[in-house]
Order: sequence, then structure tokens, then C-alpha cells
Amino acid sequence: MRFPFRFTHQSQATASCSYPRPAGLVLQIGLVAVLAACGGGSSAGPAAQPAGTGISPAAQVGEKIFKDVNLSASGKMSCASCHDPANAHAQSNDLSVQLGGPQLNVPGFRAVPSLRYLNLTPAFGFDSEGKAKGGFTRDGRADTLAAQAATPFLAAHEMANKDAADVVSKVQQGSYANEFKAAFGSTIFSNTDNAFDRILYALQQYQKEDPDFHPYDSKYDRFLAGQAVLSDAELRGLALFNNPVKGNCAACHTSKKGADGSAPLFTDFSYDNLGVPRNERIPATANPDYYDLGLCGPDRTDLASRTELCGAFKVPTLRNVATRKVFFHNGKFSNLRDVVNFYVRRDTNPEEWFPQMADGTVWKFNDLPAAYVANVNTKEVPYNRQRGMAPALSPGEVEDVLKFLGTLNDGYRP
Repeated sequence: MRFPFRFTHQSQATASCSYPRPAGLVLQIGLVAVLAACGGGSSAGPAAQPAGTGISPAAQVGEKIFKDVNLSASGKMSCASCHDPANAHAQSNDLSVQLGGPQLNVPGFRAVPSLRYLNLTPAFGFDSEGKAKGGFTRDGRADTLAAQAATPFLAAHEMANKDAADVVSKVQQGSYANEFKAAFGSTIFSNTDNAFDRILYALQQYQKEDPDFHPYDSKYDRFLAGQAVLSDAELRGLALFNNPVKGNCAACHTSKKGADGSAPLFTDFSYDNLGVPRNERIPATANPDYYDLGLCGPDRTDLASRTELCGAFKVPTLRNVATRKVFFHNGKFSNLRDVVNFYVRRDTNPEEWFPQMADGTVWKFNDLPAAYVANVNTKEVPYNRQRGMAPALSPGEVEDVLKFLGTLNDGYRP
């Protein structure tokens, strides 16, 4: 089960411990998934942290940049506006796409992803089997957190600055300009390209260094550390999540600690085409010829000829998934129960998810051109069902999976 910027084409933007186990937890620990968790580092490590500061000067100024609404054309939008720290650095409303631009009335094209647990994401590439892996944004075209940060500043439907010089000028006029110079040199503003590069670097370091972006303090983390007990329903949900003939979620959303003891990220950084229904709440879909095809365009252009990749989007982490307001790249769903039901009933009961044609047939995978419908994943569990077959999960089992997913929320308090 695989849960889930655009220049105008514009783009939208959008870490492990082991403790002694109390008696009685051995059986529970044994139910953890058999698949190893994925890791890997991004291209540059965090800056050195001066003693006593917690995070580096670059990261400290990056936090101020992240929260500064004055860095937008509207004067009302910051990175934190869409990536709310109070909502696991994801959106705090249920809009399918956010509104930006100078007047905050320009709609985007994709749902806002969370910025949590991105610090170990590897750069985009293809593995030994030729499968796409890694990268930042829904289509992986940014190789670092710094590169990812560039798009929101300049996208017409986001912060809508004219150019990099516009952003640099606003930072130079900010209350933290002297801190920026202290971090990057007194002459940093004399070269626009260098200054913009350091702005992006500061945002990257903030996300890498501040533990708020990767706290690893969910109930499930405590469970793995032997510090918490899962309820019966949560344990059943975990078993279903891992079971390759039931939920099969762990096939992409790895749930077991790594061989080095690292905490699971609940993503293998891969890509999948789930045939998510078209979302008419996105204004761009009013044009019947508009399609967001993920890896092969329209935002990403270097893989346009790889038509077998059309419709595939990055598999996100499931950490904090129960706090999300919308789901999938197009924000089609706003309820996690509907999302899990879609996975297991997409093919057994397609009429629940896709429009019906005049002749009574169901228009499955209606957000893909006909030429790419064959790219949809119909082979892996739970997508290997057909109409008339029983879904991979019963309603009661869906509820158990939902209970387990709730244990992935950060900030667990017994």
C-alpha cells in the first residue's frame, strides 16, 4: 500500500534509538515488519553547531527566513504559511491547493507536502532495477532541500517574487540582515547569486538541524524503543500494515528499524502510479487537456520521453499521516479512512471513486490520458483485485490500520 513545485508551468513547494525493553513487550516487538528501513544521506551534511546554540548560525537565520511573510509579493505568505509547524509542517487547512501570488488569489496545482523527515532523502536517481528513487518535491526534480526551497520564492502561485534579486533585497531589509551577514560574511549581499544561494542553504540547514523537523517521538517510536505498549487494535493494524497479502503497506512504507538501529522513515523514496481520481477542485482541471503526470511532466521536463513513468509520484513518509488535511499529490481526499478504503476498494468497487459514463461504465483512472492508463499499479497487493472480488481489507481491518497509523504522529505523550 503506497500512501501518498510547477512554474507555469510554475511549481509548488512545497532522523534512532534503542532502549531496554520492559517485560511483556517482546511479543509486540516481534510483530514489526520484516522489511529493512531505508536510509541514505542527502548531498551535503549539516553545518557544524557551535557549542551551546543547538543549531548553527546558518540554521538560526534560516528559521527566521522560513517564518518571514515579508519575503512574498503579498507580504502575507511565508514558508510556514503552507508548512505549519503546528501541523507537522504541512498545511493547516483542507484546500486541495493553496492560494498565493501578490493578492493571494492564484491557485496552485498540487497539494502541499509535509516537510517532516526529509533530511535523509537521497538525491534523485534510478536503482539497480531501473526504478526511480529519491529527490525532493512530488516529482523528485530537486536534489537537495536547498534546491527545493528556490521554487516557492519565485513561483507565481506562491510567494511570487520577480526574481532572486527581489528575494535578496527583502532579506537585506529584514530585521535579521546582520545575523545573515554574521553567518555568511559581511559582504554577502554584494553578490546577488551568492546571497540567494546562502538564503536557500540557510533554509536547508534549518530543516536539517532543527529537531522539530524530525523528532522521532511518536508512540510507535516509543514502542520500538520498548517504552510504550500498543493497543490490541494498533497491533492488529501493524500486522495488517506489514502483511504482504493484506495491506502490504510496508512494501514501500518501511516500518522496521534499520540494521544500524535507525528509526524507520515509512518511505523507501520510490515512485508509484496509483490512478488517483481527478480532482475538479483544482482550477487547472477545468481544461480537459490538463494532466499532472508527475515524473514525466509538465513541471519536470528531463524525463518527458520516459512515458512509462507518466503518472508516477513520490511515495511520501507516513509519519504524521493521521494529521494530514488532504492526501495524494492532487489533494483529492480529505479523510484518511477514505484513503485506506481507496487503496483496497479501488478495483473491487471502482464506482465509489470514479465517475460513471453515460453508458453506465465506470471511467477508471480518469486523471490520466488513455495512453498512460496501463502505467497504473494493478499488480501489487492490494491493487491486484477485480470487480466482484473481496477487498484486501475488511471494514474492521481498515479501522485497525487507521488505529496503527495514528501511532505515527509526532509528540506522543502517554
